[in-house]
Amino acid sequence: MNILILGSGGREHAFAYKVVQSPHCERLYVAPGNGGTAAIATNVDISTTDFQAVKRLVIEKDIKMVIVGPEDPLVHGIYDFFKRDTYLAENVQIIAPSQEGAKLEGSKEFAKQFMQRHSIPTAKYNSFTKDRLEEGYRFLETLKPPYVLKADGLAAGKGVLILPSIDEARTALHDMLIEAKFGEASHKIVIEEFLDGIELSCFVLTDGKHYKILPTAKDYKRVGEGDTGLNTGGMGAISPVPFVDDLFMQKIEERIIKPTILGLQQEHIDYKGFIFIGLIKVGEDPFVIEYNVRMGDPETEVILPRIESDLVNIFKALEKQELDKMTLKITPKTAATVMLTSGGYPETYQKGFPITGLKDVNESLVFHAGTAIKDGKTVTTGGRVLAVTSLANDFHKALAQSYKNIEKIHFERQYFRRDIGFDL
Repeated sequence: MNILILGSGGREHAFAYKVVQSPHCERLYVAPGNGGTAAIATNVDISTTDFQAVKRLVIEKDIKMVIVGPEDPLVHGIYDFFKRDTYLAENVQIIAPSQEGAKLEGSKEFAKQFMQRHSIPTAKYNSFTKDRLEEGYRFLETLKPPYVLKADGLAAGKGVLILPSIDEARTALHDMLIEAKFGEASHKIVIEEFLDGIELSCFVLTDGKHYKILPTAKDYKRVGEGDTGLNTGGMGAISPVPFVDDLFMQKIEERIIKPTILGLQQEHIDYKGFIFIGLIKVGEDPFVIEYNVRMGDPETEVILPRIESDLVNIFKALEKQELDKMTLKITPKTAATVMLTSGGYPETYQKGFPITGLKDVNESLVFHAGTAIKDGKTVTTGGRVLAVTSLANDFHKALAQSYKNIEKIHFERQYFRRDIGFDL
């Protein structure tokens, strides 16, 4: 069958890499795609949130499955759009949660309330709008530093602030609510207690009734080595997480995954897709920091290469809620990815630099994130440019292989962190 992947990042290139391996895939389209997807699929230059354009493409190319990568189309209700349309509902399978389900990522407040309703362990919190600014100040005084402030809506991964002093937290709360620092995303702010521990990510694929737990991963958000500097979309990742043993995984499943899936059922939320659970290990216990309603990036670039099963075959089981009949085979090897970024990212950076050395890479996968083909050459188009992923028997060897291949790749003002996995 013909398949469409929506998105343009490293996550979508990783999906394309897995999907084209399936005998079920005849032709693969990626919209809008990037320089990497262009080599293995047909890129189509349409916006992921232009649902009418997506519909026209699906009908024109006789597409039978749509895999949604980024959060924007999910939060804007692409699943509901497909289900309301007679042709799409009858002829096309979409891998995505409903708009109600996407609120788990689209609204921090909704997610926290969902966790409270279903007794899922998370940090204590309160939410505030600009007319409750003074109450927000008083709530800050009930917490110990550091202080965590989150824009309620989508802020491209940059709407979370962790501040060391109450004065900085008060200023930030004012700027977010009154000055609309993150635009519409910060019309409401969630303030929550800081949990001290080590973070990790758990990924689940669900048909709304059954679920499969995907490999765990740990990503590195800060731009600077030693986890310093500004937050980014992610500078690298490792899978599996070495400190997650069977007992800790059992706690995650019993206390978090099962109540999440059961909660979706009890609230009659249609959900056929991925759930990303951002976790923190405090002592020996897992707590939820946040939900995302899609695969993470760059975690996808270390998780999908470890899955040995036919991904399209597993996706097909979602529609009839037969995921329990599928077997998910995962390699015991460790995957490690390192992001190559444009100098200046996550702030101002330049684009359009030619990339050389890609053909010299051996025994690593290179997933394109911010690239395009221009005049026959691969050039940079984004802040995060490439993810270099390697598999080995442990994360030290996998990282060494990725760094070895990074030395062969060059573009102007190239930057990457040399300490991915430093805390493991």
